[in-house]
Amino acid sequence: MMLLAFAFFLALASCTKEKALLQPSHGSGSDTAKVTTPVTTTTGKEYVLTPDADGRLVLDNSKGTYKAGDILSLKGKFTAVIISNLSGTAAKPITVRNAPGTATVIGDPSWNGGAWSTAFGFINCHYLKIGGAKSKSDLVINGSTQAGRQAYFNLTLSSHTDNIEIAFLTIKNGGTGIWAKTDPVKNDQSTYYPNSTMENLQIHDVEISGTNNEAMYIGHTALYWNLTANVPYYGDPSGFTAGQTYVQPIKWHNVKIYNNTVLSGGADGIQTSAIDLLEVSGNTVTNWGGQHNPAHNGGILIGGRTTNTNVHDNYVHDGWGELIQFYGSGENGATHIIKNNLLANNQGDGVSMRGTDNAVVQILNNTIANPGGVCLRINGYQGMTKPQIVQANAFIQPKPINGTVSFNAYVYTENGGTYTEPAATASDANTRIATLAAAGVNTSNYYQPAANSALGTSGYRK
Repeated sequence: MMLLAFAFFLALASCTKEKALLQPSHGSGSDTAKVTTPVTTTTGKEYVLTPDADGRLVLDNSKGTYKAGDILSLKGKFTAVIISNLSGTAAKPITVRNAPGTATVIGDPSWNGGAWSTAFGFINCHYLKIGGAKSKSDLVINGSTQAGRQAYFNLTLSSHTDNIEIAFLTIKNGGTGIWAKTDPVKNDQSTYYPNSTMENLQIHDVEISGTNNEAMYIGHTALYWNLTANVPYYGDPSGFTAGQTYVQPIKWHNVKIYNNTVLSGGADGIQTSAIDLLEVSGNTVTNWGGQHNPAHNGGILIGGRTTNTNVHDNYVHDGWGELIQFYGSGENGATHIIKNNLLANNQGDGVSMRGTDNAVVQILNNTIANPGGVCLRINGYQGMTKPQIVQANAFIQPKPINGTVSFNAYVYTENGGTYTEPAATASDANTRIATLAAAGVNTSNYYQPAANSALGTSGYRK
């Protein structure tokens, strides 16, 4: 399903999503940054940068003008900010923020095709802190609102950009909210897995709304990349075209996505793939999947080639599609956890499991309420046939068929998928309850159990 889903999407959007950043999306202008008289700070120097006559800022730090510990303060309204070759250090990252006392807006709502399709782009940059100085309203990215906005990118991290913290900013409209990956490049061995890794990405306290595509697109979705044709490939290696060269895209390592708000998007809410050591926590995702496209309908999506993942304490509710989708890998003994999430009110299944390489997921203490299908679906068709560990979850009001909620509607297995669970009398047993009324939960207070609730100790706790 995931392979088909991604293949379907890229067939529609590969000309924009997989290639736009390699061609004209950053425009063709030269460095427009004017080096102002800096103010010395405790860690480095602070520079105030303003847009050029076209509203743009193009900054190439190949000559090392800006150094570790410096602060780049953006002042004004920009149609695009494109920064390349800017690097701090682990001890002294470079900060890119709004100028103190001002609100900075970046983006071009009138964009409807052509160059400059990226609002805020970072190319081959390392050890940066990006965001508002004090709050989400200090730095706002306002993307395209036009018919062609599917090909517009609000914030991008490309060409090995890593060791990045994105925090305290607002992203509105446009195509894709945050896009973070490195495409394989012919004759550049460093862009082929496992020759290099992108390290350390934090995204927190960000609000993303109204995107046409994914709010977050973190990690490369292609299983392979055809260097000869320069296109992604999602199938089995047995289907490679003879005489053509295929590689795998490089992965992220150590990604944390937390305390964000994602709402009113057209496709997946938080989509992740090709990541080792991933934590997704404390996020609120609602009203995703506005395109009503079954290939792009996950509130939170843990995608292919992910290992060692932990999805916990998220609130995903009232969207189109599935609440959480899992396609991760069990390779090299990888561990996966889905714990203490509140998942409610959608048009598809609750949690959908379609992992590879015999991935085993601990599914613990979640409340899955009022889904449009089954509460939990475990599908072994891609090789996830070891028993999943399912404990202390509250499965409430799956979709009835002919007026009846069957036992399989709570946890449904297919294609060799299996699971284990405690005995019904155990303290960590799952609860299966046919209606919200019978569950005895307060839907106005995060589905917390009322007095004498049937949940017992199962389910989500805030």
